[in-house]
Amino acid sequence: MKTGKTKAETVKIVKAKAVKAKSAKAKAANAKSLKAKAGAKVKAAPRFAPVPPLDPDAPDARVMDRLWSTIIARKNADPLISHSARLLSRGVNKVAQKFGEESVECLIEAVAGNREALIAESADVLYHLLVMWVAVGLRPEDVWSELKRREGISGIAEKSARPVMVSIAETRKIP
Repeated sequence: MKTGKTKAETVKIVKAKAVKAKSAKAKAANAKSLKAKAGAKVKAAPRFAPVPPLDPDAPDARVMDRLWSTIIARKNADPLISHSARLLSRGVNKVAQKFGEESVECLIEAVAGNREALIAESADVLYHLLVMWVAVGLRPEDVWSELKRREGISGIAEKSARPVMVSIAETRKIP
């Protein structure tokens, strides 16, 4: 989704919201401390909002398979009439840039607590992730296999089994 903001402006907004959230946390912690000192019982707030159980009648992940098929079908279409074809025709760098922009927008909405906007931006992120996979020749099955490999393994155990430092495209990623 195009916002008209530069990347620097978007990063500045995300940082400002993070500082604001940190300040709000500090105020809440101080209020809890004061209540505790006054002898009042302080109930710990849940760290995350409760997640409702899955609705068996709700749309499911098969929509990703259909979206993947649509992107593949439009890969060689006319870039003037297909957004997927236009993105893919601009190369991996542009596709990756667009994925990054959508990811930042998703983060902004999450931090701001805008549920509906977060849903819309999440859909944008998933779409652009699939386009990026097409651009680099990755198939969903490759990623699903990796997820299956990790299934049932504690995230902490899985991460601790990784090498200490991973070199990716001239960058260093700390697991």
